[in-house]
Amino acid sequence: MLHGEPHPGNVLNTKNGLLFIDLETCCRGPVEFDLAHVPEEVSGRYPGVDQELLRECRIIVLAMVAAWRWDRGDHHPDGRRAGRELLTALREGPPWPTLDVVWRRLGSP
Repeated sequence: MLHGEPHPGNVLNTKNGLLFIDLETCCRGPVEFDLAHVPEEVSGRYPGVDQELLRECRIIVLAMVAAWRWDRGDHHPDGRRAGRELLTALREGPPWPTLDVVWRRLGSP
């Protein structure tokens, strides 16, 4: 079972430890799909990860998030600009950046 979008905005720090929220994208699949959402430093802490599959999942994540940014109902701050940056990352080709790298290009935290 995967969260489907495990970025810091979907994690709460509680007195009992970290708690995932926003479970609308939960799905089944390889752990590499969830790891494709997180910074390289995080995914590097998981031994035995299929690195080729992780690279392939990164392109899927970039495309998926880019599509969300172009959704008419999207309320993400600066969504269209983020969508353009994600499309640029896709057009530039491999190696595929992680989302945190794309957000830094936009000047996001």
